[in-house]
Amino acid sequence: MENLSASGFFSFTLAIILLFVGKASLNRYELLRRYSIPEPVIGGFLCACVVAAVYFLFGIQISFDLEARDILLLYFFAAMGLNADIKSLLRGGKPLLILSGLAAIYIVLQNLIGMGVASSFGMDPRAGLMSGSIALIGGVGTTLAWAPKFVNDLGISNAMELGIASNTIGLIFACVIGGPIANYLMSKHRLQGNQEASLDIGQAYTKPHQMVDSYSLLFAWLRLNLALMLGYGIQQGLQAAGAELPMFVSCLMAGILIGNRPGKVLPKAHVEGSDQGLSLISDICLGMFIVMALMDLKVWELAGLFRYLSVVMSLQILLSVMFSLLVVFRLMGRDYQACVICSGFGGITLGSTATAIANMTAVSKQHGAAHRAFIIVPLVCGFFVDIFNAFAINFFTSW
Repeated sequence: MENLSASGFFSFTLAIILLFVGKASLNRYELLRRYSIPEPVIGGFLCACVVAAVYFLFGIQISFDLEARDILLLYFFAAMGLNADIKSLLRGGKPLLILSGLAAIYIVLQNLIGMGVASSFGMDPRAGLMSGSIALIGGVGTTLAWAPKFVNDLGISNAMELGIASNTIGLIFACVIGGPIANYLMSKHRLQGNQEASLDIGQAYTKPHQMVDSYSLLFAWLRLNLALMLGYGIQQGLQAAGAELPMFVSCLMAGILIGNRPGKVLPKAHVEGSDQGLSLISDICLGMFIVMALMDLKVWELAGLFRYLSVVMSLQILLSVMFSLLVVFRLMGRDYQACVICSGFGGITLGSTATAIANMTAVSKQHGAAHRAFIIVPLVCGFFVDIFNAFAINFFTSW
């Protein structure tokens, strides 16, 4: 087996090219736009397929240096925080509580499916947690954190392989089910979008692009760097207090604090067009993150677990779609905002917070702004879900 490793510079440049490929494909094929398939998913998935073909046909494993990927995610969530209106968040307190409760219920259901399928295949039922909330809602980070415990304490030797394989499949489907879910709900219930308001991320497909000058973009970049600096400080404080949360949550909190600070604490400087610059930067960072995440998929790692993964992931995908359509949509208001939230919920239940926001961004670019959704979903996905998931994993592993 021959290994080829691409440098960080080459990997980053390839990710940019793939993002353009996704954009071109979206412009060319109406079917992709109709179902709101995110641009980065198209390019990133194409790269993953090519890498898999090279592996199977020529026995060459291609790997990418993706060190820049993590900082892109931090920039994106810092921008989300800077754009968040705390007054709107307070007004949306009830939907926030409802979605948090639904997420907690879903984590339990997801783990019961994983454990049930694992048991039916003659495996330790707890191994099914690696195809449940650990790998799916938790993502790669949670998988890497819990796998050693499963191997050393529970005797499940292939825990890492189960988790990574489940996360790989989940990530692929998380990127493609969100748009169809939202479009189906809008068509069935004859709902209209919100084309008048400005988008939280990026620009609408149907509107002309607004020009942003260099100082507007530079000021937006400055705000982001300040948010990241404060985010690192918050993270250090949380760790000192014994709390463990993902770094992007600290950056999200920092962005909210800076964006909603009282004028008496620190004057609110403003450069015309910087809000638009902030939106564009966050759109680029999210797109690049998703592309680079998909570039790193190793499809060949799924081969040895094909039968088990086929069953458990089919059920997990079905649960995600049906729960979004039948439960989340109804309890979140049965309106356009609920459709966007459902597209995000489909993303987080199988992939990550980033895929949830990517799905929502694709829908809003096509149908219009959904401010409430872009405030509620990141907080639920990035904060409450991690807390619920930690308790759930500890509970189920003690069985």
